[in-house]
Amino acid sequence: MTKSRLGIGFIGGGFNARFHIRSWVGVRDADIMGVMDPDCVRAEEAAGLARTLRVGEAKPYPSVTDMVADPAIDALWICAPNFTRVEVMEEIAAALDKGRGELAGVCCEKPLGRNVKEARRMLELVRKANVLDGYLENQLFAPAVTRGKEIVWARGAALSGPPYLARAAEEHSGPHMPWFWEGSLQGGGVINDMMCHSVEEARFMLTPPGRDRTYLTPLKVAAYASCLKWQDPAYAEILRKNSAGKTDYLLRPAEDFGRSLIEYRDEAGRTVVVETTTSWCYVGAGLRLSMELLGPEYALQINTLDSGLKVFFSRKVTGRSGEDLVEKQNAETGLMPVVSNEESEYGYEAENRHMVRSFLDGKRPQENFSDGLNVTELLMAAYMSVEQDKTIAFPPPGLEVFVPAVARGEWNPRKK
Repeated sequence: MTKSRLGIGFIGGGFNARFHIRSWVGVRDADIMGVMDPDCVRAEEAAGLARTLRVGEAKPYPSVTDMVADPAIDALWICAPNFTRVEVMEEIAAALDKGRGELAGVCCEKPLGRNVKEARRMLELVRKANVLDGYLENQLFAPAVTRGKEIVWARGAALSGPPYLARAAEEHSGPHMPWFWEGSLQGGGVINDMMCHSVEEARFMLTPPGRDRTYLTPLKVAAYASCLKWQDPAYAEILRKNSAGKTDYLLRPAEDFGRSLIEYRDEAGRTVVVETTTSWCYVGAGLRLSMELLGPEYALQINTLDSGLKVFFSRKVTGRSGEDLVEKQNAETGLMPVVSNEESEYGYEAENRHMVRSFLDGKRPQENFSDGLNVTELLMAAYMSVEQDKTIAFPPPGLEVFVPAVARGEWNPRKK
């Protein structure tokens, strides 16, 4: 496929897809041409957002196959829920195999799969379809991350030695949609939902510019998880009501707090460490992403709530609650940080520019399904560590078929 501009189709029209759509004002050489979502209203709303922003003449599509078959669609972004992604990729691969259309590439949101078996299946399917693949891990493309890494490796590492410790944390007060809270649908709790960001961002920071992930070899994984807030009866009742009675955190909770420590060995035989924290029970101004990179004579720090813009509203300023200041916003009064361009700050703009440019150049993106599989392997090893209450040598036996107890509905920290 030789084109100078791509037509993009989104599979899924919800919260995540709309982040991508809003980011498109900073993306060149591609137009959003369609949205497929089982909810027709949601699909039309997402397509309407693209048209309003003038980032493409998007329209709703009735099926994934219809998007593949339309010559106006050259690449697909899978932003559908976790529990649908293998099915979506199977439909894409089948449509291409039957000659229904052509695609330059497919991108998939994190996590690539709910377990190693699913993630490996996604990689197998995209290879069978013979299309380029991109793994949508936005934090690797956040301006503070990319610029910070560039400076640290060019100055600190070059003069005093490479970094040896990376810390990453993602914390907020909980997901938007009820299915995220269900271990069987989402694949776990906060570890699967958010630690996928943190382990990959930290690994990226410890890897020299221009090198791929084989520079670091994972040796050990130690993890901890608990349900600190949302198994409390009062908060469990909120989840039950929000899900029309389906989510029961008294009997079938998922972890709302998780930590991991991953030990790597680099090419020179040095030990380097990744330390991550993730939480659905952090109640601050809103979503907080924090990263650190430490070396012999230097340190890097990032905190997305340390924004350049802050506003103060007295208690007399009242109105509707919302997320107009920061994602997962928890208050409307007091001194509040404002993330003025979340789509750029969190990496969506640069991520999508990279994916589009890679597909147009016929090159596999630097972050791809192979990376998504490796991330899933680390997360499953973390769940093994939680369940066995010990450090796990990597890769552990049984990793390919392992499904976390949280995802099986068999994990309950208050019934140990």
